[in-house]
Amino acid sequence: MIDTGAVIDRRGIRSEVLLVLGVSLGSSAIYAILNIINRLTYVKPLSEQTATLNPTVVADRPWLDLLYQLAGIGLGVVPALLAVHLLRKSHEDLAVGLDLRRPGRDLLLGVGMAALIGLPGLGLVWAARQLGISAQIVPEALGTHWWSVPVLILSAIENGVLEEVVMIAYLLTRLRDLGWGWWSTVVTSAVIRGSYHLYQGFGGFIGNFVMGLVFGWFFRRTQRVMPLIIAHSILDIVSFVGYALLKDHLAFLR
Repeated sequence: MIDTGAVIDRRGIRSEVLLVLGVSLGSSAIYAILNIINRLTYVKPLSEQTATLNPTVVADRPWLDLLYQLAGIGLGVVPALLAVHLLRKSHEDLAVGLDLRRPGRDLLLGVGMAALIGLPGLGLVWAARQLGISAQIVPEALGTHWWSVPVLILSAIENGVLEEVVMIAYLLTRLRDLGWGWWSTVVTSAVIRGSYHLYQGFGGFIGNFVMGLVFGWFFRRTQRVMPLIIAHSILDIVSFVGYALLKDHLAFLR
């Protein structure tokens, strides 16, 4: 006989996954796909277009721009909190490594993962630009306000928390609940991760797809997401803040 309870549970999990993605990175992926279609059908070649990651919202009123930036960062972590809440409701013994029990070890692993991803990533960005398959990425355009660097750091941490909690801790756990194999869950997560970076061009897709595979493999081995949050945050801090501090001194960054 068919276990009706199991069927209902699986349907519920599928619906939950779609809803969580729909209010977070899944919707970002849809908009990014539309964005790349727009870029590819635009009069300028993709390589001559720009993608700004941290734009200003109200350039002529810095105090209001700051409030917009803080609101965006604060609301940006809500889907991650929702994902954790839903996981803990169904997994009382949930173990995804989202804690501070091993700060030293997590920090070292995070730094190592950042170096593993970041150094080859620079080469990939350069190659993608040379091949004309990526837009010119502008990591920030907030201006030189006293709050610009702190906001960029907070934005980087928000990205790390949102992406790694939703795409790794939540999605991999939920797909495993549905009976998926490990590598099918990791590849699916990596494809979605790459898709919501398509607004940067195909280089952004490739780089983040590979990052998703590495991060998924790491989570499978360790069941800890905190080092991945740290690694992602470091990568974005270096990119955002480094660009902000060096763009006026290094011509190739402009």
